[in-house]
Amino acid sequence: MKRGHKLNLLELNRMKRTGEPVTWITAYDAPLAHAAEQAGIDMILVGDSGGMVQLGHKSTNPVTMDEMIVLAQSARRGAPATFIVGDMPQGSFEVSDEDAVRNAVRFVKDAACDAVKLEGGRRVSSRVRAIADAGILAIGHLGLTPQSATSFGGYRVQCKTLESFESTIEESLALEEAGAAGLLLEAMPSEPAGQIARSLRIPVLGIGAGSQVDGQLLIMHDVLGFYADFRPLFAKCYVPQVIDRFRDHLARHADLRRLGREERADGLLTLARLALEEYVGEVRSGLFPGEEYCYPIEPGDLEILERSKYWVKTRELTST
Repeated sequence: MKRGHKLNLLELNRMKRTGEPVTWITAYDAPLAHAAEQAGIDMILVGDSGGMVQLGHKSTNPVTMDEMIVLAQSARRGAPATFIVGDMPQGSFEVSDEDAVRNAVRFVKDAACDAVKLEGGRRVSSRVRAIADAGILAIGHLGLTPQSATSFGGYRVQCKTLESFESTIEESLALEEAGAAGLLLEAMPSEPAGQIARSLRIPVLGIGAGSQVDGQLLIMHDVLGFYADFRPLFAKCYVPQVIDRFRDHLARHADLRRLGREERADGLLTLARLALEEYVGEVRSGLFPGEEYCYPIEPGDLEILERSKYWVKTRELTST
């Protein structure tokens, strides 16, 4: 179910306006990037999460720019016709605007990425502006930002308090003003994430940010059940849903050796494609994320958030 052509920024903005969910997945190598492209995914993120799920680090912090380039090059070879975002690792953009632009250019020139992503809000707004001024699409990342998770007291759900919500929406608006082409929200309930998405003109995608944003991102190794150390509440493994389809696919071929030799459709690559197709279909139909894959918020806490000046402003914006 190949997408047919590479997504572009005009289409991303159109999808936001029309309410068509964007499907996004991480990939760090050629085979799984190929499976994602064959499944019709809209976007691939070569995330610094690859440092954990692919390279075996305990966090994303040790990942280097050189490692990210190798992973991005591999993903591009596997998915030549898919919109790919390179993730700026810790240390690649914090020191100066010049560093940020230099490393963003590396993603574009050395790995043929279509955009870059960087964590942070107002503190990186000058970096976002500099990257955008260099002609490169920059996507922001707010909420639970793994590179700076220790400053939040660890991996904790965001935007459950009035202070956290208002800070996040102010940071989001600052990134949009700086020229960000899109925004990723991580680990927050649906309601505040949806308010942020409706307040911004740019596409707002979510990973563990509920069902009211403009699209969904998941980690490839969670979708396929490859990562043994940890799986967050919002992540769904799709292999159990497609295992019968895979078995039926094999049963339709009397000569499995021939199937493998001629079509290479007898193993994990086909199983991965089926799982990714299921994920794409569920996002586009609105089935994912269901309530069981969203972070809850207590009614009393939500009532406090609804008193925010930003919440009122958003309701006025969406009613006109």
